[in-house]
Amino acid sequence: MKALVLVSGGVDSTTCLAMAVKEYGHENVVALSIYYGQRHKKEIESANAVTKYYDVEHITLDLSTMFKFSDCTLLEHSDQEIPKESYAEQISKTDGNPVSTYVPFRNGLFLSSASAIALSKGCSKIYYGAHSDDAAGNAYPDCSQDFNEAMNKAIYEGSGHQLNIEAPFIGIPKKEVVRIGLSLNAPYHLTWSCYEGNEKACGKCGTCIDRLAAFKANGVEDPIEYEE
Repeated sequence: MKALVLVSGGVDSTTCLAMAVKEYGHENVVALSIYYGQRHKKEIESANAVTKYYDVEHITLDLSTMFKFSDCTLLEHSDQEIPKESYAEQISKTDGNPVSTYVPFRNGLFLSSASAIALSKGCSKIYYGAHSDDAAGNAYPDCSQDFNEAMNKAIYEGSGHQLNIEAPFIGIPKKEVVRIGLSLNAPYHLTWSCYEGNEKACGKCGTCIDRLAAFKANGVEDPIEYEE
């Protein structure tokens, strides 16, 4: 049995990769990283480092043209500032709509693309690292359990019952993701989560805030460097 893992270079996908390698062996795992027009290349650089660490086949895909119409603050053509506050603070200002760093239907496109590649590579599962903190308050609706169940059904049916989604963190918070990763000795020192592409992580954007809190909740220091 083989598995494909969506690898962004961040904590969650790296933990997924660690789980898949343990379950299937590195020779039976394919990693897929997707460039979607993000502001910087540090995510892809981290994905390259993590997949090299685990010695897995690494495929990259460019879907940036799909998002050229979006004004999402994460995209390189956006002239908006990335919010320097928690997701909870951001959601309180959106009237229940997704936050400004939500890339429209990104996970839907990623999973659909991954399905085509997974089937071609003989994989029976697709791993991705959505967790409950991202879905909370509708910040990222394509990280929710409802979305995952709908996509899983569509992919299972559309693949002729050959392919399933594995979202091991869909019902747990990021601190639990980190706990699992630490138990697997995941190479978090190689990962990157920050929405900015500077030499050090900013420590102030939503994803930095969540990441720092998750490591603190586990009583360990985040191994990457921060500006503050």
